Amino acid sequence: MVWTPLHAKIHRTIRSRHLFERNQRLLIAVSGGQDSLCLIKLLLDLQSKWGWDLGIAHCDHRWRSDSQANANHVENLAKTWGISFYLETANEPINSEATARDWRYQALSAIAQANNYQYIVTGHTASDRAETLLYNLIRGTGADGLQALTWQRPLTTGIMLVRPLLEITRLQTEQFCQEFKLPIWEDSTNQDLQYARNRIRQELIPYLQENFNPQVESALAQTAELLQAEVEYLEKAAQQLREKAMLLGIGNEEDSLNPVVLLRLNRRVLQKAPLALQRRVMRQVLQQILTDAPSFEHIEKLTALIIAPNRSQTDPFPGGAIAQVEGDWICFK
Repeated sequence: MVWTPLHAKIHRTIRSRHLFERNQRLLIAVSGGQDSLCLIKLLLDLQSKWGWDLGIAHCDHRWRSDSQANANHVENLAKTWGISFYLETANEPINSEATARDWRYQALSAIAQANNYQYIVTGHTASDRAETLLYNLIRGTGADGLQALTWQRPLTTGIMLVRPLLEITRLQTEQFCQEFKLPIWEDSTNQDLQYARNRIRQELIPYLQENFNPQVESALAQTAELLQAEVEYLEKAAQQLREKAMLLGIGNEEDSLNPVVLLRLNRRVLQKAPLALQRRVMRQVLQQILTDAPSFEHIEKLTALIIAPNRSQTDPFPGGAIAQVEGDWICFK
């Protein structure tokens, strides 16, 4: 086996960040593109050092005419490497990026659960991290969206999603694949500029590289890394503040046979906290109440009640809930 600087880097990353333990079962998501082929080659070469049991999963979205041929290509690679192969095919073509991503993670989770894999591993790179930061920045997200691609996160009970290549750029995975003559399957949809992410990849990033910073991908990925630690800290601090301020009680004024659960927040506790934590507390509360993710406007109108006059209230949130000031308390009805 040829041991490259990339092998050494990923080996150190896995060990220093505790991404995997020894002798674990890893399910590798392989599309056939350069990033996933680089990933599976690296993990195959490191397998003897870690004692992993590797499997390959491929998800066919059925949104390209060559998608079945693509799946066959990945299956043949798995056979060549002597690795278990799992295929999930969509019942009907999936054309939305967001829908495809949700379906893909559900499919991978189901495969992992059925076959006792503890980890699902994807080939997301520093380039993906930079694109995600720009994509979410343009959409108006906060720090949480800017750090969205994390090294690892629980996907379902007992299964961890891991991204070992977040410090590797797409140029590096391409060079690695060329060095080892890995048979990349070119995905034609990556060139389709109707998708916002492709426009960021094909047009915006090259423009930024040429006119502002040749290393913009790495710079943005580093920003995401810094934000990840800060978001984790702020979320924990907000949770502690919310638990201190929140009182969950039972109200039965109207009908003792059908008591209403009341959620109340102490304004005096919240008023002492910085605005950043106030907003995070309100977002955490709204995540419990709303079926969809709360918007900036939802969070702001709820945060405003912390210093609002008595009897102030919000207009109804989606689903009908209303928040009202009652003395020292913000009450949800």
